[in-house]
Amino acid sequence: MSKLKGLLLTEGMHGMISQVEGLAKALNIDFVHHTVELNNFWKMIPPKLTPISQSVYTKIDNNYFDVIISCGRKSIVPSIHLKNSSNKKVFNIHIQDPKVDLSHFDFIVAPEHDAIEGQNVISTKGAIHYLTENEISENRDYLNSFIKKDERKIWALIIGGPTKYYDYSTKNMKHIFTMLYKLLKKHDFQLVVIPSMRTPINTIHYAKEYFGDNHTVIMDVDKKAYLSALAIAENIIITCDSSSMISEAALTGKPIYIANILPKKNDKRFQRFRNLFRELNITRNLGEEVESWNYQKLDETNRVANIIKQKINS
Repeated sequence: MSKLKGLLLTEGMHGMISQVEGLAKALNIDFVHHTVELNNFWKMIPPKLTPISQSVYTKIDNNYFDVIISCGRKSIVPSIHLKNSSNKKVFNIHIQDPKVDLSHFDFIVAPEHDAIEGQNVISTKGAIHYLTENEISENRDYLNSFIKKDERKIWALIIGGPTKYYDYSTKNMKHIFTMLYKLLKKHDFQLVVIPSMRTPINTIHYAKEYFGDNHTVIMDVDKKAYLSALAIAENIIITCDSSSMISEAALTGKPIYIANILPKKNDKRFQRFRNLFRELNITRNLGEEVESWNYQKLDETNRVANIIKQKINS
């Protein structure tokens, strides 16, 4: 039996790509990824007020698909329109709350902290993603040429970036770095700092300046370095702005500390996410007593894929 063909629709951001590609790989479908562009003033209009029409988005020249997986506000109308206008049965799956009538989609995959319900809703603990245990293991040795060769254990600091909720000011970064510096002096570990696509360049340089040559700061966005850090770190610290990277790290089963930043506005939704992960015994807050603990590795991507496969096959 030939594989199903998939069309992935996102706005091109890393967190969205990780989710749609992760689900597509777990579903074992052949896929192409398309970055959605909306036309004219439709970029500013909420999807629930937007007509389901080709005029809304730049034409997508791909009619050969069985499954559409979308993520992000801009991808909602194209997903619905392409499904409705297809001359064959197409399953469309949207990741996160689309904020339109849920019946437009065959499946909605949304984290519990989005608090949406429906017959076609599959709730997840955190974000689904494209990392696998095998991929992390295969890249274990990648950082060997970067890290200092000594007996210290490795801790990884994985940095996100500013959002409308969290500011990456020097004051906020200094607060996190100061807490970490006290811990590394007390426990004598080597810190490996991993930036993401959203990390400001001045934050990366500040980390290099702050922690000096006795620790390792990766200066460029490097997925292999990220995977290697997840593999070799004894403890993982992640900034609070990135629910996706916290979810990815939970695949390791290792202690995760959240480096909190005071929010600029109400971040209740993100607090619900972090409270859930704490209840699942996955995370603690940076600044709490350092300890070792275990939890069941979180692999929501494959769990969701298995549910969808069963429903598609039936």
